[in-house]
Amino acid sequence: MCETDKGRFIVDTDMTRRGLMIGLTSVAAATGLPGLALAANVTESDVVVPTPDGQADAALFHPAGKGSWPAVLIWTDILGLRPVFREMGRRLAAQGYVVLVPNPYYRAKKAPVVSGSVDFSDREAMKPVMEYRAQLTDERIDADARAYLAFLDAQKVTNRRKGAGVQGYCMGGPFTFRTAAAVPGRIRAAASFHGGGLVTDKPNSPHLLVPSTNADFLVAIAQNDDKKQPDAKGQLRAAFAKARRRAEIEVYPADHGWCVPGSQAYNEAAAEKAWTRLSSLYRARLA
Repeated sequence: MCETDKGRFIVDTDMTRRGLMIGLTSVAAATGLPGLALAANVTESDVVVPTPDGQADAALFHPAGKGSWPAVLIWTDILGLRPVFREMGRRLAAQGYVVLVPNPYYRAKKAPVVSGSVDFSDREAMKPVMEYRAQLTDERIDADARAYLAFLDAQKVTNRRKGAGVQGYCMGGPFTFRTAAAVPGRIRAAASFHGGGLVTDKPNSPHLLVPSTNADFLVAIAQNDDKKQPDAKGQLRAAFAKARRRAEIEVYPADHGWCVPGSQAYNEAAAEKAWTRLSSLYRARLA
């Protein structure tokens, strides 16, 4: 799925649904985690979400059958919407949520925006992705977040009386902070997994948005990110304490990217621990 060669960091963006589900199912059997055995009882559809800048392609998931459930938005990592994130959406929906996984780069290209093995050390290969990322200004992220939540709330299967959740990976980590601040009346739970740039010295630093949110947070930090920025976790804790917001902040014994299968950093045990903590957060705040 991925390999290391002279410091290269390679991600396989084409991990198949079958390969991922076999792995997740084995974990479920060993740990007793909920949801995976019910994945077949999930309705999945490709949808188009109206936004101020156009039409965003996305994947929508919800439990099959009659009923209504809380809404959850998933922000992908920098490589965008691809099979592994569809499976995250399916797995989460099986636990009782209406899940939207949008293509963050819809302004430039429909998903998937990359395929095959991606070498992060190859600047030429990464150039298009970095250009797509550069288009995602704070204002656009906020506008997209509002549009995605409005779309979720317009679904008949969404229970709007319950709070909504948001989770993000790598690039999507800080987007969870922005979403919680952009739609504070809806977001009750927010989770960042190996999020990059949660604490900066700039006036738009994500951690400065905490007072504008009404959510409980789960912030799972990669050990190598913590090594590079050891003061960040303390600044995050101080920001949440000052704003009187509840937050679980933990450095995991795994490297940046550990939650996403297909990455050379993927760590199954740490990823399942993070998923368990996410599930607990959603049960507590979105019930």
